[in-house]
Amino acid sequence: MNVTKRSVVALFSGLALLSTVGCSTEQPKADADANNATANKANAGEINLYSSRHYDTDNALYQNFTKQTGIKVNLIEGKADELIERIKSEGANSPADVLITVDAGGFWRAQKEGVLQPISSAKLESAVPANLRSPEGYWFGLAKRARVIVYNKDKVKPDQLSTYDALAQPQWKGRVCVRSSDNIYNQSLVASKIETKGVEKTEEWAKGLVRNFARPPEGNDTAQIKAVAAGQCDVAIVNHYYIGRLKDSKDAQEQKTASQVGVFFPNQNEGGTHINISGAGVTAKAPHKENAIKFVEYLATPEAQEIFANGSYEYPVASGLKPNPAVASFGDFKESNLKVVAYGEKNPEAVKLMDRSGWK
Repeated sequence: MNVTKRSVVALFSGLALLSTVGCSTEQPKADADANNATANKANAGEINLYSSRHYDTDNALYQNFTKQTGIKVNLIEGKADELIERIKSEGANSPADVLITVDAGGFWRAQKEGVLQPISSAKLESAVPANLRSPEGYWFGLAKRARVIVYNKDKVKPDQLSTYDALAQPQWKGRVCVRSSDNIYNQSLVASKIETKGVEKTEEWAKGLVRNFARPPEGNDTAQIKAVAAGQCDVAIVNHYYIGRLKDSKDAQEQKTASQVGVFFPNQNEGGTHINISGAGVTAKAPHKENAIKFVEYLATPEAQEIFANGSYEYPVASGLKPNPAVASFGDFKESNLKVVAYGEKNPEAVKLMDRSGWK
């Protein structure tokens, strides 16, 4: 009898224990999954980003990417040529994972120097138009830059403007400002003209443009805009986002400068306005290749595009997104669909041509 009682007690105790274990495994499993997810994100690793962009708004991108993926972004900034040389000198031990630069010509140079590697990404191929990326997947445009004409509203009417070529005509003698031939934006514009019109016609244009310079080239694009507003020249060739920044500046004088100039999109009946890019590519020796690809793909998402492009007053590459309101105020325009890879391919000839033309 005593043995039976002990057996019954043991049986019920065992059942109770099983019941307790069975019930307790449900909730802790969910907690464990959540903890594992958090741990995985915390241990997701990092990328080393070498960037020639210098926009504070980009920091929000990096923070959002880390928040979503757990992947830390280590940022190194510098000029494109300096970063390319740095990656080359670091060789097989380079910590660089992603290179961001601000001109298709720079990407072509990086690709030629063996700094980048091709990647295959359906997400990037879907988001980035074919003419704004490397055909082989070495780099991808992530924001667009229009090379526009700014004009002094008191001296020039919009209907007096038409094309880049027209600025080489005699009526513009002593009225044109532009930065130096060392500038990659101008080199890419000339390279695009070589691609579409050939060397001879492009050189004829460049010589005519030089004859019409109001002053020897000096300063950046902002300096050209200020020169137009001050009446030192009547028109200038600049990237559009410099004007957007002046419009939104907290400095009253810069706002006044923006109000004194108009923005004209050239070549609307002849191929469209020249477009360049800023973008990204995965480096050849990327130690965190998978994370690097995730990062570049993230920059092409609508969420990131709004920060990446709008924060720097560029145009998004992803379709259906609106630019920054200051940029939107310039109006709609037809953009060139020329493959930007041509800017790099024709860059050596463009530099020689500009030198022959006297473009200092």
